Amino acid sequence: MSNCSVKVDDTVLNLTAQECSTYSLCLQGHCTTQELQNVSTIPGEMNGESNLSYRCLFHEEFKYILLPVSYGVVFSLGFVLNTLALYVFLFRVRPWKVINLFMFNLALSDLLYVLSLPLLIFYYSKENDWPFSEALCKIVRFLFYTSLYCSIFFLLFISIYRFLAVCYPIRFLRWGHMRYARMACATIWLVVIGLQSPMLYFVTTSSLKGNIICHDTSRIDLFDHFVIFSTVNLALLYCVPFIIILLSYSLMVYTLMKPTANALPNSDSKKKSIRMIVLVLIVFIVCFLPFHVTRTLYYFIRKTEWDCGTLNTVNVLYKVTRPLASANSFIDPILYFVVWRFRVNR
Repeated sequence: MSNCSVKVDDTVLNLTAQECSTYSLCLQGHCTTQELQNVSTIPGEMNGESNLSYRCLFHEEFKYILLPVSYGVVFSLGFVLNTLALYVFLFRVRPWKVINLFMFNLALSDLLYVLSLPLLIFYYSKENDWPFSEALCKIVRFLFYTSLYCSIFFLLFISIYRFLAVCYPIRFLRWGHMRYARMACATIWLVVIGLQSPMLYFVTTSSLKGNIICHDTSRIDLFDHFVIFSTVNLALLYCVPFIIILLSYSLMVYTLMKPTANALPNSDSKKKSIRMIVLVLIVFIVCFLPFHVTRTLYYFIRKTEWDCGTLNTVNVLYKVTRPLASANSFIDPILYFVVWRFRVNR
């Protein structure tokens, strides 16, 4: 890391390369009070209690147990179940329909996600010591988030497919073709990879007490830009899909509850369909909403320099919700293999 300038209140501090490294690590919560005091150019009056985020010492030793264990479980189940799902789609399902194509890509993105976990399991079990290259750190973080958001988008298109089939069956006959589905899948991969590619620039490593830290954010001089990048990704890759999924399944439930010539609204088949829709929504909300809310709060509080107690609490919640988002990668093959056989009487 080169020399840098840091603005603290109305004061611009010129830090050496070593001080920049320590300062950046403090922002991540990986420094001690003594190490912070080694940043000698920080004015002495700032050595006491302060609301500045870099002053906060995080109490997150729990993550060295929580994340390796939870990621280990997710990897074991996710690898087996998604590999099995891909095998079934490749060798047992003929001919493919549109829903099969979306589910195949969902299983593929979930498998890529769990393949990003072994190095992170090792990293957190070694208490934030990354023995590999910075390039590999960038790739792992990039793969982690790219696969996560690809999965969300394939869940989105599965919901749209079912929405059209239930609510607009005539239009579904026009748009529910493999050609459009292939175009949609290719677009999802390209768009998400493109939107996540800045991660390869932002993610970096730093040295602390002989350990190499593989950051999942960025260094201090780029943090404001990283927050903007994360906010755009939050809006485009989570908020928009979440709203559309919620509307699609809600309208499906509304349609299924209306009486038709072939079935009453309280028929067993429609009750089963509604229960499955509610289950899919609950899983999506529980897995992804807490993670995105706490991560957004964490970035916002760090950027706006709230008190350390609030920042530490939100940081703990952010770490705790990570396994929930990861769990979706092994819940998907279980849930959607059940849903795969689910047919709606219209």
